Amino acid sequence: PSNSSTSVPLNRSSPFSVSFKSNFRRSNRLSIRSSSAPVSAMPLEDLAPAISLTGNALKHLKRIKSERGEDLCLRVGVKQGGCSGMSYTMDFESKDNARPDDSVIEHNGFTIVCDPKSLLFLYGMQLDYSDALMGGGFNFKNPNATKTCGCGKSFAT
Repeated sequence: PSNSSTSVPLNRSSPFSVSFKSNFRRSNRLSIRSSSAPVSAMPLEDLAPAISLTGNALKHLKRIKSERGEDLCLRVGVKQGGCSGMSYTMDFESKDNARPDDSVIEHNGFTIVCDPKSLLFLYGMQLDYSDALMGGGFNFKNPNATKTCGCGKSFAT
């Protein structure tokens, strides 16, 4: 049996240190020191949301929500399929349907819900909307996509 032990003492002289003892009767110590200068936290309102909406998308989504007359949120996600490998999904649902592991993003008074696996592919995405006759509708601006199809509804990473 091994005689090794590990201790993690925290004290004023060393913000974090770890001692290793083994049956070789030798002690090794690893110390990690950090600056004692205070770190200021960035205000939450300055952080970019995981998924954002342009003004046009927000306006259109709020109009649809008001026409339905319900307290709805927008669920976005991805699924396997499409000509590039992954397809975007988007649908309105009741806020009560959000699961405990979903990310809930509030964007200018509008709620977006996304499951954790989809968020890995959608983090940093911006949803836009255009009412143009050619190419109109919702447009996904996804910084994680390395390849997109011509219609913009599927992507690869």
